[in-house]
Amino acid sequence: MGDRRVNAKPRLRLTRRGRVVVLIFFLALAAGVTALAATASRAADPPGAPATTVVQRGDTLWSIVDRHRLRGDRVAVIEEIRRLNNLDGYTVRVGQELALPR
Repeated sequence: MGDRRVNAKPRLRLTRRGRVVVLIFFLALAAGVTALAATASRAADPPGAPATTVVQRGDTLWSIVDRHRLRGDRVAVIEEIRRLNNLDGYTVRVGQELALPR
C-alpha cells in the first residue's frame, strides 16, 4: 500500500513583518472604536447649568478646586474659575456663588 496524502489546505504562516502589520491593524481598529465611543458618550451628555458652589468661611480658590476634585492642572482650573466668574483677582467672599468648570 502506498502513501495516501490528503490534500489539506496549507497553514497560514506570518513572517515577523506580517505579525507586526496585523498587530498595528488591530491597534488602529481599537483606537478608532475607542474614539467613536468617546465622541458618542460626550454627545449624550445633556447640556445643563454649570456646576456651582457657595464660598464658605476660609475657602480659597485652591481649596475649592481640592474640595470639588476638579481635574486638570490646578493653576489652569483656577484660571478657568476666574474666567467663568469674571474675577479680577484671586479673592473670594463668603456666600459668593461660583460657577465651576466641568
